[in-house]
Amino acid sequence: MKKLIIGAALAVMMSTAAQAETVGVSMAKFDDNFLTVLRNGMQDYAKTLDGVTLQVEDAQNDVAKQQSQIQNFIAAGVDAIIVNPVDTDATAALSKIAAEAKIPLVYVNREPVNIDTLPDSQAFVASNEADSGTLQTKEICKLLGGKGKAVVMMGELSNQAARMRTKDVHDVLATDECKGIEIVEEQTANWSRTEGSDLLTNWLSAGTEFDAVIANNDEMAIGAIQALKAAGKPMDKVVIGGIDATQDALAAMAAGDLDVTVFQNAAGQGKGSLDAALKLAKGEKIEKKVYVPFELVTPANLKDYQAKN
Repeated sequence: MKKLIIGAALAVMMSTAAQAETVGVSMAKFDDNFLTVLRNGMQDYAKTLDGVTLQVEDAQNDVAKQQSQIQNFIAAGVDAIIVNPVDTDATAALSKIAAEAKIPLVYVNREPVNIDTLPDSQAFVASNEADSGTLQTKEICKLLGGKGKAVVMMGELSNQAARMRTKDVHDVLATDECKGIEIVEEQTANWSRTEGSDLLTNWLSAGTEFDAVIANNDEMAIGAIQALKAAGKPMDKVVIGGIDATQDALAAMAAGDLDVTVFQNAAGQGKGSLDAALKLAKGEKIEKKVYVPFELVTPANLKDYQAKN
């Protein structure tokens, strides 16, 4: 009987150990509002799972540092890796390193350049960027009545999301309903509120006239709002659009300054990426692309959106 009890106890211990999973997470940078929500969502979800441990590292927007983190995760013997890429054009090397080590890898939020050739043990979890800029720009077009001048603030050009969202803007403005809107300036502000403010200040100083600011994310849109207010420009004369529906953006919308944003479920992406990583670690098959839907947010549906989120 004693042997049976000991044997049963050992079986339970071995079963628990087998279920324990360690996941290495390399985030492009911690100092980013949206990515902070994504990271927190992932960590909060991990706390609800028995035996799951996250090792989260900040790549500080450094490609070399991120690659080193992946190599360190592999050396530490993690069961899976989640990567929010610093540079989406540099992901092929990361995929190769993980594949050679036979450790599953999941990209989150930023689409890797090698998305169509990912190994079976790798996947991508995000929202479909073909929807984000499209929803944003269609609403701005509607608010402008299909006519006017617009300036476009792009995210980091090394980032696939910035390129895709900007393409969405051009595609929408090429349609019959919106072709009366002219893009008079288009430059990167690197997802940054400060750079967004500086860029718009430069445009105002140069005498650039515009009816709308179409920003690839909320941070740059908020920077544009700050610059317009500093210049004494009436906010009801310019349509401002961002993407992400961050808390600061929703506050700006409630204040009457931001006209359009698009909810990108950062916490949902974090949860989805961890689910995908754990399934791959167990040898399960999953889809190569797992999408979390976008949602348009405007002053008209702001209260309803906040009530359900």
